[in-house]
Amino acid sequence: MAGPEILQGLDTPSTNRLSPEDEVEMLHMMLRIRRFETRAKELFLKGVIKGTAHSSVGQEGIAAGACRVLEDRDFLLTHHRGHGHTLAKGADMARMFAELMGKATGYCGGVGGSMHIADMSLNILGANGIVGAGMGLGVGAALAAQIQGTGAVGISFFGDGAASEGLFHEALNLAAIWKLPLIFFCENNQYGLTTATETVIAGGSIAARAKGYGVPGRRIDGNAAATVFAAVEQAAARARAGEGPTLIEAMTYRWDDHSMRANLAGYRTEAEETAWREVDPIARLEARLTEAGHLDADRIAHLRAEVDAEVEAAIDLAEAEPEPEMADLLPMVMAPPPKPEAEPAPGPRAIAYRAAITEAFAQEMASDETIILLGEDVGEAGGIFGLTPGLLDGFGAGRVRDTPIAENVIATAAVGAALSGMRPIVEVQLFDFVTLMMDAIVNQAAKARFMLGGAARVPVVFRGPQGAGIRLAAQHTQSLEMLFANVPGLEIYAPSTPYDAKGLMTTAIRSDNPVLFLEHKLLYLGAEAPVPETAYAIPAGKARIVRTGVDCTVIATLAMVERAVQAAERLAKDGIEVEVIDPRTLKPFDFDTVAESVRKTNRAVIVHEAPVFGGIGGEIAARIMSDAFDWLDAPVARVGAPEMPVPYNDRLERAYMPDARDIAAAVKDVCYRS
Repeated sequence: MAGPEILQGLDTPSTNRLSPEDEVEMLHMMLRIRRFETRAKELFLKGVIKGTAHSSVGQEGIAAGACRVLEDRDFLLTHHRGHGHTLAKGADMARMFAELMGKATGYCGGVGGSMHIADMSLNILGANGIVGAGMGLGVGAALAAQIQGTGAVGISFFGDGAASEGLFHEALNLAAIWKLPLIFFCENNQYGLTTATETVIAGGSIAARAKGYGVPGRRIDGNAAATVFAAVEQAAARARAGEGPTLIEAMTYRWDDHSMRANLAGYRTEAEETAWREVDPIARLEARLTEAGHLDADRIAHLRAEVDAEVEAAIDLAEAEPEPEMADLLPMVMAPPPKPEAEPAPGPRAIAYRAAITEAFAQEMASDETIILLGEDVGEAGGIFGLTPGLLDGFGAGRVRDTPIAENVIATAAVGAALSGMRPIVEVQLFDFVTLMMDAIVNQAAKARFMLGGAARVPVVFRGPQGAGIRLAAQHTQSLEMLFANVPGLEIYAPSTPYDAKGLMTTAIRSDNPVLFLEHKLLYLGAEAPVPETAYAIPAGKARIVRTGVDCTVIATLAMVERAVQAAERLAKDGIEVEVIDPRTLKPFDFDTVAESVRKTNRAVIVHEAPVFGGIGGEIAARIMSDAFDWLDAPVARVGAPEMPVPYNDRLERAYMPDARDIAAAVKDVCYRS
C-alpha cells in the first residue's frame, strides 16, 4: 500500500486569502474535530455511545480546509465518516454528542445516529450510511440552487470506495451536463473497509476520471489544510461562475479502524500506520505556524485547553438529556397530509386518463414554481406514453428536464432537490425500471424525514406505467407495488379513472411525503370520462365505492377495477349483487370503507394483477379478518396472476391477467360456500 510519500508531487493550488490568523483558526477547528472523535471513541468503549460511529481522526485537514470556504448559503452532504464536516460547517457539538448517545435533543431526535447528522438551518443536508448517496443528493441540491438562483454551491464528500459506485459516474455526468454548482470531494484514505484503494481503482487515480466528463480533476495533499482550502476555493469560484462541477481527490489516511465497532485483523502494517501518523495534519500545521512565528507553545496549550473544556461541556450537556419515547417517533415518519378538500362533481367535460394526468401537471406547475419534472424523453417527446406533451414549451427546459438514461441519479437527485425546497416529479419510463431507483426511494426518500428527526420535507413523486396488457414481456410489465408497501415513509397511489388520476396526481404533487404514483398502461388506452377543468385534490386514503351491492364485496385495483365491474354486471344476471370498491390509494389504505362494506355483504374477494403470493390482497385480507371476522360467512378469496413473470405471447399474456370470468368465479365460490 502507498505510504505518505504519495503526498509528494501532487497538485499544489495556493491562495492569497489565508492570513496566519485564518490558519490558526483552521488549526483550532482541527483540534475540535480531533478531540470530538477521540472522546466519542472513549465513550463508545464505555458503552455510553452505542451502535457504531466512524472516526475521522487523521483527516481533519480536509474538513477544516474545505468547509472554511463555504458561505452560510452553501450546502454540504457527507458520508458515514462525517463528524468533521458537520462540525466545520457550524454544527453544535452538544447536539452531535446527544445524537450519538441516542438522546431526544440530538440532531435527529436520537433516531438517526452518527451516520445521519444534519442541520437544515445550516444547509448541512445530511450524512448518509449508503456509500456514495451524497453525490446523487448533491446533484439535486445543486439543481435546486441553480433553479432558485441562490448563488449557492455545495460539496458532496465521499470516500474512495464510493468512486467505484455507478452513482459516482451518473452524478458526475449529470452535474457536468447541467453545469451544476457542485464540488465532488473524494477523501481517499487509502482503504475501502479493508481493501486497498490502489487495487480496485483503474485509470491511475480517481481524479483522472474527471477528464472523461469534461470537468477539472485535482489530486491534492489532504493532510495540508491550506492546500485543501485553495483547491475548494478555486472549485467554488468556478461553480459560482456557472462553469459547473470540479472533482477533487484528497489523499489522506484514517488512523483508526473502519468503525468504532470494527475489530478487523491484519490489513494494515504497523510501519504503514506509523509513517502516516508522522504526517499528521494537525502536527504539520502546528509546526509550520510555529516556525513562521505565528504560534508558540503557550498559545497551542491554550487552544488545546479551550477545546478540551468545550468538548467536556458538550458531553455533560448531552449526557443529561432525556432519551426519546416511542410515542414521539410516528410523527417523524410522515409529514401531515394537506388539508382535505371536498371532491367536486365530475362535470360534463370528458377527457382521457393520460390527459387528466397531464392537466394536473400543467395546473400545478403554473401555480407553484418549485415543481420540476425529471425523466428520460419528457421534453419534446412528451414521454414514451405521451404524458408530458407541451410542458417543455409551457415551462421551459429549466423545469422540464430530459435526463440521461441513469435511473439511480435521476431518483437520488430528485430526493436532494426535494430536501432543498423543490417539488420534483420523476417519470419512471416503465415502472419495472424503478428497481434501478430502489436505494433512492427506499433508503433516501422514505427514511430522510425520520432519520433527520422529523425536520425534513421530502415532496417528490415517482410516477410511471406498470402492468401488462400491451405485449412488452417480462421486464416491462410487472406490478411492483408491494416492493414498497412494507417501507414506512412512502405513500402509494393507484388511480383507475381519469377523474381520480387528476385529483390524486394533484394530491401527490402537493404532499410533503414521497409518493409512488402507479399508472396502468391499459388505462392510458381507456375511454374518456368526466373530469373537472379546475384543479382539485382527492384526499389520500379515501376509497371509492364504484358499485353498490349486498352479496359480496370486491376490492380491486387499477385495471382490475373495470374488470370487477364487468364481473359484477354478469353476476347480477344470476341474482348476485356485488359491491365493488376501488381503494384509489394503497398506502394510506381506507380499511374502514372496506370493513363497513364486508359487514354488510358478509363476503369478500380481493383482485389485483400482481401474483397472489405477497400481493396487496394478503394485507387487505388480514385486515378484513381482524376488523370484520365476525361478519364473514366465507373465507376471504384472492384473485391475482399466477406465480410467473408476464409472458410475451398475446394469448398467454391475456390468460396471465385476471379477467371478469376469474373474478366472477371467485365471487360465486364465496357466495355458494355459505
